[in-house]
Amino acid sequence: MLKCINRNKASSSPKRLELLGLLCHAAKTVETLSQEANISVKLASSHLQELKSANLVESRRQGKNVIYHLARPSVANFLAMLGDLAEERLFELQEAVRQMGESAHEWRGTTREELLTQASSSDAIVIDVRPSTEFEANHIPYARSMPLSELKARLKELPKDKTIVAYCRGPFCLLSSDAVSLLRGLGYDAVVLRDGIVEWNRRAS
Repeated sequence: MLKCINRNKASSSPKRLELLGLLCHAAKTVETLSQEANISVKLASSHLQELKSANLVESRRQGKNVIYHLARPSVANFLAMLGDLAEERLFELQEAVRQMGESAHEWRGTTREELLTQASSSDAIVIDVRPSTEFEANHIPYARSMPLSELKARLKELPKDKTIVAYCRGPFCLLSSDAVSLLRGLGYDAVVLRDGIVEWNRRAS
């Protein structure tokens, strides 16, 4: 019962959920998490301690740094299920997702296998626009690491006669939308894949 109470408390904060979402993609230091979540190191540490008390994250020391990671892979599924529930139940969230879909072109393939087939034969180029550390931790098969911060400098690596499919951290991440807007403005046939690696792996199981 106590663990359930702790987990309910831990998952009741949007910032804690955001931190969990970031850790779904790679282990990170407190400093990195504070920067990516746009909060102070002190506040990030406080949230992480709550998540640790709820057995959702664990930490290890590496030199002077404290590295946080998910306590187990099932935590990512727990977070994805919360997202599904929110989409089903919260009108405001449904509307936000709808507007995000309208603001960018989206991959319209019918199956994951179809995308993998296209990517394996280079008929489509899948790019992962998350930071490279997250790509190294886990990524969609045949994807290329091309962080949004490097995209402009690496345009020559992307052919204009192929569809570019960009993905990031999932349906509420805007990195892929920003990448697609940039690429389409330069004449590329670019689309967003709404699934991140967590959603992709969950659909595969």
